[in-house]
Amino acid sequence: MSNTAYPIGTTAYLLVDPYNDFLSEGGRVYPHIEPIATQVGLLDNLRALDRAVRERGIQVVIVPHRRWEPGDYETWAHPSPNQRKIMQGHHFARGEWGGEWHPDFAPRDGDIIASEHWGSSGFANTDLDFRLKQRGITHVIVVGLLANTCIEATARYASELGYHVTLVRDATAAFRHEMMHAAHELNGPTFAHRIVDTRELLLELQQH
Repeated sequence: MSNTAYPIGTTAYLLVDPYNDFLSEGGRVYPHIEPIATQVGLLDNLRALDRAVRERGIQVVIVPHRRWEPGDYETWAHPSPNQRKIMQGHHFARGEWGGEWHPDFAPRDGDIIASEHWGSSGFANTDLDFRLKQRGITHVIVVGLLANTCIEATARYASELGYHVTLVRDATAAFRHEMMHAAHELNGPTFAHRIVDTRELLLELQQH
């Protein structure tokens, strides 16, 4: 993997799906990720990274999943297994607490909020690539949920579009350890330019 620095003016920090349903106690999905999230220190790592990138002037981008609304996916010809789960579980429901931002990771002035993605990739059928290109972004750091679905799909798509991609092992979580292993040890190395942990990334950001 290349050892490329993170140029301040052309690096973006992509925070994927920072919803209460994922990150807050009482969220619909949180119980399924809580064991791994607790083990890796997910929330504290996301807080530390959020502070670091903002202090250094790195562009923060919120990459949100489609907030479920009544009727979503019901007439689709081919809803994916994940979309069926969202339809059945009403995950990230618009207008409900679960579909609101976790209070520690709500957007701030100057942040980009991409249009909501219907599938796993934050780039497919959204304005994310356009808005990053308009800012001259060349490097993306991808964190959030879930490691083996939206994070992997978004990061892989970013690589296909020509971005330098960094994954952060302990700034994400999944339902099972096998999924984390696949995301970072099997699949990630085929598209990510760097796979690091939070401590390593924080030290590197301090040098720039």
